[in-house]
Amino acid sequence: MTAAKHHVTIKGVKDGLVFLLDDACEFSEVLDELSHKLEKTHQQILTGPIIHVYVKLGKRAVTDEQKEQVRRIIGQKGNLLIQSMETLDPSHEKAMPDPTDVKIIRGIVRSGQTLTHEGNMLFLGDVNPGGAIVSTGSIYIMGSLRGMAHAGSDGDERTIIAASHMRPTQLRIGGIISRPPDEWDLSEAFDAYMEFAYIKEGKMEIDKVHHMHRFSLPHPV
Repeated sequence: MTAAKHHVTIKGVKDGLVFLLDDACEFSEVLDELSHKLEKTHQQILTGPIIHVYVKLGKRAVTDEQKEQVRRIIGQKGNLLIQSMETLDPSHEKAMPDPTDVKIIRGIVRSGQTLTHEGNMLFLGDVNPGGAIVSTGSIYIMGSLRGMAHAGSDGDERTIIAASHMRPTQLRIGGIISRPPDEWDLSEAFDAYMEFAYIKEGKMEIDKVHHMHRFSLPHPV
């Protein structure tokens, strides 16, 4: 394998690494180079603390199995944590998860733990400070959200995050990140339980759950 191929480009960003995967070559070539870089030429990034990874697939049409292949390769390195996997393929942008398909998960996400899921999820429990919950679909938390939540982790900004008690350290929907907690107006945004976050005109908004019916959200209430 030669460096001239450049099917995989790794760039550092403020909160982690972006993996840019070439969408014009054979997918097997992308996987080969990804494995090679992680095992041979980029070993320095595989030591130390957890590094958040954002995978961008370009306009390539990928299957769930191909996404899983990428996850397996990156996931073999214990300190690399995939936060999102985005594609610009039009067929994926139009695809809409079944809003009635909601997976129920019970438990507690403690500090240092990350719970990941494919699709919409209803989490019965608390997300503690330092913990994270990440899903490709919408996230509904029947409990306290005091850690980080990332809905639409594959890039879907139509997803939402709802919680019985909303006190997050950070919210993400698709590629949109909420303001830091110290910039939130707690007197308005968090004066009651049961709130939800959504994207409106490219910005994250937070409102009470009983106002959800006012919005054209493609997700169950």
